Amino acid sequence: QVQLVESGGGLVQAGGSLRLSCAASRRTLNMVAMGWFRQGPGKEREFVAAITWTTGNTYYANSVKGRFTISRENAKSMVYLQMNSLKPEDTAVYYCAGGLTASSLSTSYAYWGQGTQVTVPS
Repeated sequence: QVQLVESGGGLVQAGGSLRLSCAASRRTLNMVAMGWFRQGPGKEREFVAAITWTTGNTYYANSVKGRFTISRENAKSMVYLQMNSLKPEDTAVYYCAGGLTASSLSTSYAYWGQGTQVTVPS
């Protein structure tokens, strides 16, 4: 069984930065890509960014493009989400996910972490 553990969340003022980390206990054949999703208060879970382990191709939601950067460290099975210029609307629980494709659809991901809270006060 694969375990994903997120860390790095917290409270940050608008305009600030945070870096989230996701540690995978192991990589499997059906975990070709990693994604970050988030769920804000009263909202549905939404796609943030994704990356493939092999090529490092990245994909972003329009709402975070230019502010967030997803990266991976293959040797350590780690994925990161660098978040800059944070806004109050970025407040959410952020989830790391692993799946077969770097998709914006949550159903494409078989493995999920427990989430880490990011709060940007208005």
